Amino acid sequence: MSRTRIASFNVENMFDRPRVMNADDWAEGAPVLAAFARFNELAQLDVYDTGTRDELLHLLEVLGLLRSDSSRFAVLRRIRGKLLTRHRNGETSPVARGRADWVGWVELVTEQVTELATQHTAMVVRDVGADVLGVLEVESRPLLELFSESALAEVDWSPYDQSLLIDGNDARGIDVGLMCRGGFEVSFIRTHIYDEDAAGRIFSRDCAEFHLVGPEEQRLVVLVNHFKSKGYGTPGDPIGAVRRARQAARVAEIYEDLLAEGIDHVAVVGDLNDWPGGGSLGALLEDTSLTDISGHPAFEWNGRLGTWRSGGETAKIDYVLLSPALFAGAVGGRRVPQGRAPRITHTRRVGGVRHPHARRRLGASDHAAIHADIEWT
Repeated sequence: MSRTRIASFNVENMFDRPRVMNADDWAEGAPVLAAFARFNELAQLDVYDTGTRDELLHLLEVLGLLRSDSSRFAVLRRIRGKLLTRHRNGETSPVARGRADWVGWVELVTEQVTELATQHTAMVVRDVGADVLGVLEVESRPLLELFSESALAEVDWSPYDQSLLIDGNDARGIDVGLMCRGGFEVSFIRTHIYDEDAAGRIFSRDCAEFHLVGPEEQRLVVLVNHFKSKGYGTPGDPIGAVRRARQAARVAEIYEDLLAEGIDHVAVVGDLNDWPGGGSLGALLEDTSLTDISGHPAFEWNGRLGTWRSGGETAKIDYVLLSPALFAGAVGGRRVPQGRAPRITHTRRVGGVRHPHARRRLGASDHAAIHADIEWT
């Protein structure tokens, strides 16, 4: 009999993170992120009608790019052609009539995650001690491998044998990936970034499908997910609940297809951005045979019932869901908190005088990790 630890951890970037995602106040960052996503969506249209051109200018204003190609949070990249003209009288006029008239996009300014923040993230990965670890909000596969080889060594933990990631649908560099060790190797990867339903493309990032073979020829499939956040949405879906429900339904379909293929050992892991009672995850949590490891009688919550920030019950947004065959071998699991996030002090000018202001987190994840321990028979 052998034991395998399967885990999920939203690392919130390891080395570089969009500056807007580290803003002091989420109310400041959310409109910028929404404008960033909407601008790049509209920029792909073949034809910019009057309403589209007006909206593009409004979005540039939100991004701080109406009068300049760079701002605190974003940069307007132009490769060919011309999107707009900035006049000396302070006005800005749209010029492009559609995608064919210019090549460009908006990208977010990034800033380096502090060394201490990266170290804290590595310490959580070490403390989790997973054989198979789904990771979320990762910049790239090379950086994931660098983190494994360098940051883990600095906290006395050996590198993972494989660190894998496929670029997803999110332009912010917050992709999903997987790291494995303990004799587990990835034999096959399938991406779902192009999956669509009647409303369009489904996944904000990806439902990355990793097929693994264990040291005793165990066959395991891990679906790594990061659902739409509640931070911002669209006019018809302001907190992203509709998008999350679509994503949950599609993951449920993928899971059922795997079972139909005869694959009994399936885990769905990741940040699903809603708590079990939130209403958007029913297709996955209620309508399938998957079971959350946190419902196991031997699961250790470590004083909190949630996985994000304060750890309240409604902040339970990170999951390790197991198929019946996997859950039958489950012997327990644990919530592993990030611990004390590294912070920096700063001041804010009020009425011409600088005052000490609340400390702000810079780069360290505010998610707990979740793991499940499985005994194979």
